[in-house]
Amino acid sequence: MTDENLPVSRADDGSSFPAPAPALGRQGLAHPRDHRSLGLDLFEDRQEEDSDQIDLLKYWRVLVKRRWLVLSVLVATAALALLSTLMTTPMYRATAVMQMEQQSPQIIAGQSGQINSDAYSGDFRETQIELLKSRSLAERVAGKLNVGRVSLDQFDEPSWISRVIGLLRPKSSRREPVKDSVQASDPAQVASTLRAFAGVVQGGLSVAPVGTSQLVSISFDSPSPEFSSLVANTVGDEFIASYMERRFGATSYAKDYLEGQLQTTKAKLEESERKLIEYAHKEGLVITDEKGQTLAAQNLVQLNGSLMAAKEQRIRAQARLNSGVVPTEMLTASAVSNLRQQRATLMGQYQQKLAVFKPDYPEMQQLKQQIDEVNRQIDAEMGRVGSTVKAEYAAAAAQENALASQITALRSEAFTAEGSNIEYSILKRDVDTNRQLYDGLLQRFKEIGAGSDVRSNNISMIDRALPGYRFKPNLFQNLTQGLLLGALLGMLLAFLLEFLDDTIKTPEDIEQKLRLAVLGVIPKPGLKQRVDEAANNPQSPFSEAYRSVRAALQFATDHGIPKTLLVTSASPGDGKSTTALVLARNFAQLGKRVLLVEADLRNPSLARTLGLTDRTIGLSNLLAGGCNLSEATFDTDDPLLRVILAGPLPPNPAELLSGSKLVSMLTVAVEHYDQIVIDGPPVLGLADTPILSNAADGTLFVVAAANTKISAAQLAVKRVLAARGRLVGAILSKYDSKAAGYGYGYGYQYSAYDAQETRPKLTKG
Repeated sequence: MTDENLPVSRADDGSSFPAPAPALGRQGLAHPRDHRSLGLDLFEDRQEEDSDQIDLLKYWRVLVKRRWLVLSVLVATAALALLSTLMTTPMYRATAVMQMEQQSPQIIAGQSGQINSDAYSGDFRETQIELLKSRSLAERVAGKLNVGRVSLDQFDEPSWISRVIGLLRPKSSRREPVKDSVQASDPAQVASTLRAFAGVVQGGLSVAPVGTSQLVSISFDSPSPEFSSLVANTVGDEFIASYMERRFGATSYAKDYLEGQLQTTKAKLEESERKLIEYAHKEGLVITDEKGQTLAAQNLVQLNGSLMAAKEQRIRAQARLNSGVVPTEMLTASAVSNLRQQRATLMGQYQQKLAVFKPDYPEMQQLKQQIDEVNRQIDAEMGRVGSTVKAEYAAAAAQENALASQITALRSEAFTAEGSNIEYSILKRDVDTNRQLYDGLLQRFKEIGAGSDVRSNNISMIDRALPGYRFKPNLFQNLTQGLLLGALLGMLLAFLLEFLDDTIKTPEDIEQKLRLAVLGVIPKPGLKQRVDEAANNPQSPFSEAYRSVRAALQFATDHGIPKTLLVTSASPGDGKSTTALVLARNFAQLGKRVLLVEADLRNPSLARTLGLTDRTIGLSNLLAGGCNLSEATFDTDDPLLRVILAGPLPPNPAELLSGSKLVSMLTVAVEHYDQIVIDGPPVLGLADTPILSNAADGTLFVVAAANTKISAAQLAVKRVLAARGRLVGAILSKYDSKAAGYGYGYGYQYSAYDAQETRPKLTKG
């Protein structure tokens, strides 16, 4: 396979990303400080924009990376929840429902025992709920049930051994209280047992309102369903009984108090009435009404009214007399009206006949006499009516004078009686006050007496408790909570370990922390696959990744791959020797003459890997002048790849490398080989790598995923740059995309070569 087939690198998900673009630096190489020339500017602006945003994908990758830790914590927590549930003593809950209506503060006549539902308030219900939880009610229930010490001991928390036995024998886990009672022989023990059981009642009792209604639920928890219902019902019954006792006690006190007040008020009323009667007898006062009016005053009022009527009658008669006009009603009552009508009739006949007869005619003379007689009668009648008006006026005047005389005589008597009536009114007011007070107290006394007999109750039991249901432990709920808690703890632990982990794990870490271009990501071989097997298999993702690195190195400088390429890392075990060997073989596959130099004079490994352990001459001999280049160079299984081993380990590797022999050797090797790959030692702690990086045309930095610490890698990069080394980029080795949760890798792999085809087939993985 040629490099023309690998123009770009591939990620695990099959996506491609461009290799770093070449840029001019020292000797035409890209300098790591000029990171924009390495293509990092493609991502830097976007990273700066997203720096303040939450990267959910990053968190997801952390969880995927540490999924086994999260899953282990989840399973452990769920197992603990299950074990705790199975070992927990079953508890049964029984619930009773009561109705609490607030009664009117005052019972009035005609409404005894009625409930005023409008007066219900939350404060009343809260007060009753707290009374239900009170210690006094718990002691009352304990005394009512009369539970002994044997039953009381069954409510103690069992030991873990008992729980295990109950787990192995579920039938014996349900405990029924023994039907024993408190013995009255020892009062101290009786009191202690009752107090202890009262604590059990309070501990297992729960009271809660039912929404905003007037209902309250009473629940009790115990290991026995029957006992739970018994205690719940007993609490309700005893609460109603204690409530009635409190009400009856308050009524009795009020009744006794009112009875005493009635006796005192009755004595005061009798005393005030006696004084009133004695004073009236003493003064001779005759009181005719409830207002305390005397007889003289009442007579004076009546006479004054009669005088007013007489005066009005006299004035009316005087007006008739002075006007000379007879009133119409008097004329109507007399014969004047009939006479005038008769005269009018005669006058009509006379005028009618006057047209025929003369006045001297006898018949006309007769009519004239009749008319004159009627006129005489009218005059006589009018005179009699006038005398009647005068007589009426005289009678009215006489009556008026008589009444005025009587009033004058009675006024002095009334004034005398009025003076005595003032003191009488004071005594009368005292009597009325005492009588009102006495009547009110008597009425209230009767109402309280009627109410105490009725004993209306505004608290009642609606639903009595049935044998309790098992509510704890709840296996489903506990498992759900255990799973949720385990997932939360697992994620928190995963994030904590990720936060404490300061190693380089992803290509982004290399770009952000080291400011180096990532030339490739080398996947970690499988658990059952060795590194040499993965490297020798051209279809493996391992080999494909190194071919991608080889292709990326062609664009690392303006004239292609550096002629002398140093491969190093921050610390041992990062995969630099494997990288140097595989890259050298990949360069040889391109038809280049490649020289692989093992410059790690402290811990060499190529001789063992290549099976050249019998070669005793190497780089140390060459730098010491013990041999020439051709003598130190050995063949490998690839005819285009030759290798210079480390040779005998010198006591002073840094001094050998810092001499002129290294530069001379590289200068000569460049003339005979197309590509020189140097397997250098680690950077940290040694002076060898800075010397080699200065002599090489380019340095490739190997970083082991999840192994190389950020601080160590940064320090190594600084040392190489301080030695004026030319870093062309970095590769991320030993990368486990599944463990890390990232999508890097290779989505395609080679299929087996077809026997009749010269080119391999690409199959989608």
